[in-house]
Amino acid sequence: MKLSIPGRAGTAAVVAAVTLLTTAAITGAAPASPLAAAAPDLPVANVKAHLAQLQSIATANGGNRAHGRTGYKASLDYAKAKLDAAGFTTTVQQFTSGGRTGYNLIADWPGGDTNQVVMAGSHLDSVTAGAGINDNGSGSAAVLEAALTVSRTGFQPTKHLRFAWWGAEELGMVGSRYYVNSLTTANRAKISGYLNFDMIGSPNPGYFVYDDDPAIEKTFQNYFAGIGIATEIETEGDGRSDHAPFKNAGIPVGGLFSGADYIKTAAQAAKWGGTSGRAFDACYHSSCDTTSNINDTALDRNGDALAYAVWALSS
Repeated sequence: MKLSIPGRAGTAAVVAAVTLLTTAAITGAAPASPLAAAAPDLPVANVKAHLAQLQSIATANGGNRAHGRTGYKASLDYAKAKLDAAGFTTTVQQFTSGGRTGYNLIADWPGGDTNQVVMAGSHLDSVTAGAGINDNGSGSAAVLEAALTVSRTGFQPTKHLRFAWWGAEELGMVGSRYYVNSLTTANRAKISGYLNFDMIGSPNPGYFVYDDDPAIEKTFQNYFAGIGIATEIETEGDGRSDHAPFKNAGIPVGGLFSGADYIKTAAQAAKWGGTSGRAFDACYHSSCDTTSNINDTALDRNGDALAYAVWALSS
């Protein structure tokens, strides 16, 4: 995230039914089959394996995966190879920021109505101070595993699915803004929703849901209600991540967040566990943001919520 400036399968099927009816009520659309929308479990072990690869890449490239550095391009190449092998159509979009070349990676799953595009994305770059495993390897790895799960399960949604990994978010959402600005008015209108995942494995986690598009927000809220987790509205990262350029262009957005350098309150600790009086991520933008800086339970829950939303909103 950019620094601010001044027994699950059964549960998923039940939650799917609630969400589809709720979404239909909000949007006026007819509900699809709940079984068609019930997402498979996103294996947290697979997500963690991607994080281990990102850590190894950072270690081999000066300790970070920042914009314009070799670690960033190696991270992008890792994800692209996985997606190409899984049958995605990938595009690398190049831009320049601060005199350095940056890259976005876009992956389209063949099929679905290309006039109705559901996107899920995350920023792939770290700050120069460290490997950026929670910020934002966590979101990037979960989005990657969700895409690979689409391929592995042979999912054929009604809408077209697109996944994205953004460059230079830490410099001010440069990559995602470049992407949105490069779209024609007609292509912007085809994106029915953009889901953003920036920091979803914080070591002292909270469970925050973006309160932007009501249907997307309700999808996430219903998922967490179905597994007995209370959520709060996300405010710490408002306007500080890659959903902002989409929102500013009039595209419906939503997403998840587990907290950065804000302090967890006693009430939040009582609700979610963890330690009150400490930051959600004490290693935010620091060299200690490594694979040791991840809460597996938060990563697992948020990853499953990500997959659930992709399935539900694209069916």
